[in-house]
Amino acid sequence: MKIGILTLPLHTNYGGNLQAYALMSFLKELGHEVYLIDRKKDRIAIKDVPITVIKRFVGKYILRRPGIELFKEYAEEQQLKILGKRTKVFLDKYVQPKTKPFYSSLSLHRALKGDQFEAIIVGSDQVWRPRYTPNIFDYFLGFLSTESSTRRIAYAASFGTDEWTFNDQETIGCGGLLQKFNHVGVREDSGVILCQNKFSTSATHVLDPTMLIEESYYTKLFTPSNPDKLGKKLLVYVLDENEDKTRVINHIAETYSLEVSRVNSEIENKSIPLKNRVAPPTEEWVKGFYEASFVVADSFHACAFAIIFNKPFVIYGNPKRGLTRFTSLLKMFELEDRLIIDSSMLNDKLMNTPINWQRVNNLLSEHRINSKAFLENALNY
Repeated sequence: MKIGILTLPLHTNYGGNLQAYALMSFLKELGHEVYLIDRKKDRIAIKDVPITVIKRFVGKYILRRPGIELFKEYAEEQQLKILGKRTKVFLDKYVQPKTKPFYSSLSLHRALKGDQFEAIIVGSDQVWRPRYTPNIFDYFLGFLSTESSTRRIAYAASFGTDEWTFNDQETIGCGGLLQKFNHVGVREDSGVILCQNKFSTSATHVLDPTMLIEESYYTKLFTPSNPDKLGKKLLVYVLDENEDKTRVINHIAETYSLEVSRVNSEIENKSIPLKNRVAPPTEEWVKGFYEASFVVADSFHACAFAIIFNKPFVIYGNPKRGLTRFTSLLKMFELEDRLIIDSSMLNDKLMNTPINWQRVNNLLSEHRINSKAFLENALNY
């Protein structure tokens, strides 16, 4: 079967890159022909702009303010290319093949309105969080024509939060589109409730794609370090740094005599030269989790990889950004106590209670069986 995968634009987000790799790998293993639908950030194409608008643009920016606004978007794109040149190596090698880039809903509609794909899978990641998408209606396959026979499937689609962030127009429009889907799988248990309450659509809770495939898919991406030179490392992947998180990191490092190792990208740190902001390779990010002795993070996919590689961990959640991504994942593996929201929760019980990895791995096997069955059923019926 020829399948298209529609996810958020891929660039320097390690979790986003790896979930696309995982889902495509699993589907290829089943014998399908799989393509990434390369949806980019919205950008207006000249051929789609009325001639009167082009004339006004030329008059305002080129004749009066040459070189200022005209090249701003181009300069930003060139900067992003530099920041993502190392993560692009992974995408070019492992997240392939892909379609040509699409910069608008109109271009998607023109190219994919028919039956170019026998099925399109929307997901994973926060594809149903309007603030993160190029156009939220595209992620409910609004670009497909009503006559299209393409199977519409959502796999591990995430709202990112249990709070409703769609406006009235989006709620009505996306709800109508979702009811055309053949199968709906969501990443969080709260997503099942939101689909039912807001879209009147039944959904199934499934695994994130990164957990759908075996560990060997990740270990083949890198060469392990020499164990004699590795040492004991506390791997830190913190996106929103603050003093309280630093206290947690320092306390754990001191308690277990660990060397702090960070795998953060500094692409947002504009106080340093551009060459120092280039994101490290995706393969090195995965390797960091594999070789860690303990993990401290505030990222969903960091939590997922700590579980995949059986690493003791603490997840520091941010209630303002939404905890449901973490609580849903941790509940699946009976690890709710690994989530904290301030350093006072880092008590002796948490620090001294080992994780029952045999139980966790048994649960992971069960969830894999169910999630794989969901996908195979969605594609076959």
